[in-house]
Amino acid sequence: MIDDPGPAADAASRSPGAPATGSTSLPRAKRRVPFWDNARFACIVLVVLGHATQRLTYDSDIALGLYLLVYAFHMPAFAIISGYFSKSEAPSRRQMARVVTDILVPYLIFEALWTLTKWLVEGRANPNITEPSWTLWFLLALGIFRLVLPYLALLRWPLVWTVVISIGAGYLPNIDSTLSLSRTLGLLPFFTLGWWLREHDIVARLQLLRRTWWSVGGALAAFAVAGWAAWFFVDGWRDMNLREWLFYDENYSAIGGTQWWAGAVRLAIMAVALILSAALFALLPRTTHWWTHFGQFTMYVYLLHSFVLYPFRETGILRNLEPTWLWLPIVVVASVLIALGLATRPVRRVFRPLVEPRPAWLFADPTLAGREGRRTDPTGSQRARAAEAPRVRHPDPRQNG
Repeated sequence: MIDDPGPAADAASRSPGAPATGSTSLPRAKRRVPFWDNARFACIVLVVLGHATQRLTYDSDIALGLYLLVYAFHMPAFAIISGYFSKSEAPSRRQMARVVTDILVPYLIFEALWTLTKWLVEGRANPNITEPSWTLWFLLALGIFRLVLPYLALLRWPLVWTVVISIGAGYLPNIDSTLSLSRTLGLLPFFTLGWWLREHDIVARLQLLRRTWWSVGGALAAFAVAGWAAWFFVDGWRDMNLREWLFYDENYSAIGGTQWWAGAVRLAIMAVALILSAALFALLPRTTHWWTHFGQFTMYVYLLHSFVLYPFRETGILRNLEPTWLWLPIVVVASVLIALGLATRPVRRVFRPLVEPRPAWLFADPTLAGREGRRTDPTGSQRARAAEAPRVRHPDPRQNG
């Protein structure tokens, strides 16, 4: 569940190589691990890029190849990060309240805003909170992920069970986009994997945050092969309706997978997503950069960028743009700028009541909605704050001659 940020350090977020505390160590200053903020911001840029290039894919094979490459792994990577900073213990009252304030209330607010937008712009509106509008499905998925995690943690082989659930859900036509259940079950293995990595301290034990020449080389090779395959076989991917498979949003038969072995296609897609997510993490910088702190505010980008892109998508401006070699890079750069702009302080100040509502009137104990320990990213940005610097030992006077 969503953690209650506080002074307690999260051992899984400790910087690589930081030794354990001992009685001879000095007090340690808490700091964020920049890698996780870099990963969050990289993923949110990919989210914006995927949505921005969607209209270009109808007229450009290169744009479709890029689109398929991005969708092959960007939401699985986000789910892994979210799971890594989730806990399977019974939630406290404040943690339960934050499911309401960080997920449920923003979901209702932005569903209402989308209903109003469609009514004003398109002259139609069909309010239905069980059918998430555009990007809002991930909020519901996060809420469900955290509700079921304590139960999954009780099982032996939780990763195996979630893979079985993900593949099996695709065979059931009654599991659809209602409450984003199809996508939630489809991506559940990635969220569980993130939790499992932290639960077993895999990142620290295997020193996965250390960059080596072979990890960077392997990551570049993985993206090169995936990018080439996405472009070279683009006609085949279009014929098999691959983009729909990458959404995890429909049962197999609805997207052309009528064969009994259709689940193997999802398994292959999940394997590719895992490889490319690992490749992304291998390439990301481990140190702080000027853009690193924007990774704390991905919730603002996620909820607001669709309103920025909506006019461009619906007016047809992004259709029939030639030449592709000029317009596609422009869209890529614009996606980065949109992500940066929506994470800036002025935007956060204006939209904080919508993105981070604190409805004290909703709770029997109003303090549960207080602004203490305010979080700006339900994927767990504040939990990364618990990283610790290496200890400094006092010199041993017996070694001074």
